Amino acid sequence: MPPIALPLSGSCRCGQVEIRITKAPICTAACHCHGCQKMASSAYSLTAMVPADGFEVAKGEPVIGGLHGADLNHYFCAHCMTWLFTRPVGFDFVNVRPTMFNDTNWFRPYMETYASTRLPFAETGAVRSFETFPSMEDIGELIAGYADWAG
Repeated sequence: MPPIALPLSGSCRCGQVEIRITKAPICTAACHCHGCQKMASSAYSLTAMVPADGFEVAKGEPVIGGLHGADLNHYFCAHCMTWLFTRPVGFDFVNVRPTMFNDTNWFRPYMETYASTRLPFAETGAVRSFETFPSMEDIGELIAGYADWAG
């Protein structure tokens, strides 16, 4: 897998919101849940879990969209409505959509979640697969496994 060249910048489709990361992801994933399928208008969504202190909105004001809940905040560009990132409440990372970055050559999903609702043709190439979400007990091992795999 090609190394990630930090810092990494990107934007929404129209360019009104720009994002930047200065720390490498702690894990990468593809999610096949129905919510991600609908929000991504695709078979699955992609995510790079970036430490919160290594992520910034460099330009613009994203708005909350998608699921409006107490435990997840999905952020979109108010103009083009591109889904940019998600902030899970109570965690010290941001789930960034890797396709927003100018350079995407480094990205590969390490794990896939909600394989139980995967569309029959949807293959991600992920190393690990979970029927729903991994348990909290699995998180430490997944982060360590991703670090070894990503090099």
